[in-house]
Amino acid sequence: MSPAEQQRLLADVESFCQELREHEELSYLEHRFNQHLLPLAKKYDILGMPVPIEYGGRGADTVTYARALARINQEGTGVRTFFSGHTSIGQYPIMTWGSAELKQKYLPASCKGEKVLAFGLTEPDAGSNPLEMTSTYERKGDHFLLNGTKYLISNAGIAHAIVFFAYLKGGSRISAFVIDTDQPGLAREDLLAKVGMPTANTGMFELTDYRCPLGNLLGPEGDGFRIAMGTLVSGRLSVAAGCLGVIEDCLIESIRYAKERTQHGKAIGKHQLVQEHLAAIEMARLSSEALVMKAAAAKDASNADPGNAELKTNAEMLAAQAKLFAANAAWQAADHAVQLFGGRGWSTLYRPGRHLMDVRVCRIYEGTDEILKLKIAAALLGGKEYEAFK
Repeated sequence: MSPAEQQRLLADVESFCQELREHEELSYLEHRFNQHLLPLAKKYDILGMPVPIEYGGRGADTVTYARALARINQEGTGVRTFFSGHTSIGQYPIMTWGSAELKQKYLPASCKGEKVLAFGLTEPDAGSNPLEMTSTYERKGDHFLLNGTKYLISNAGIAHAIVFFAYLKGGSRISAFVIDTDQPGLAREDLLAKVGMPTANTGMFELTDYRCPLGNLLGPEGDGFRIAMGTLVSGRLSVAAGCLGVIEDCLIESIRYAKERTQHGKAIGKHQLVQEHLAAIEMARLSSEALVMKAAAAKDASNADPGNAELKTNAEMLAAQAKLFAANAAWQAADHAVQLFGGRGWSTLYRPGRHLMDVRVCRIYEGTDEILKLKIAAALLGGKEYEAFK
């Protein structure tokens, strides 16, 4: 992607964010999905940012895409979660492991907004350890028969197609499939009892004897776990970039408020302890940006040389580190911003309070803090021999 193309994409993202904001503010207060999100994303052509141009995307490199996600997440973690579900873990596995037919079937339509995508891995009793999933598949003539329930899936209620993972019935191999949600055998339900992200669509769905065409197998049969883990690297990086956006917006809002709000006869920004909050948010922003961009650059390097195991391992580790650090830094930055805003911080009428509620989930999805710490520590100790879970 040329520098000029990068700037055009980021300018389109900026225009999208500016036009979306008033709608997102109202949708948040009314606790509903923002119906303006998809039309505006279509208008500014940002529904396939890293997808190759030949499939209708913008062909963005990972660093540019990460910057775009950071800007998008200034408008809210719910907004960015839509893009992560649709692109980072929806389009990405199809781009990376899909057959030519699958790519042609789903990528152009998803870039145009004709198909919203989602990623169905988590189950009610299989979260941090996806190997405990109970979804199954079996081959029946000219199709696969799929059964299982997926839970806490971003975009589940609005998706037209979902990447679905299941065990071979009676076997130990996991495979991945792309399923269409307008077919018989699929029932879904929105999950509304959430602490934050009221404008994000989160749901569950159940497949009962769902007939999946043989051609919708994603990658080789039995390669599902590798596809899931590879996709989560993309997902973790998208969360990390989004958390950077939370910190950036908390800093913007806090600086503005510190100059406007007066107490004890002067702007609160002149009080030393208020300045301490601002300094903490800025250090979180600076540190997170450095680590997120380093991780994005490592992913670009790995993408350019996919056969290089060392580059792949480095990209995976940096994505985990960036996600762990940025998610916690964003949570702390939002807490500082809420404290700086005082009573107004404890209100969804103001942005810091919304960020505080929304960003908390970033320490859970795409790899909990605890799982990522174990991954990082095991790598430092020497790898698989030191993995806490076998």
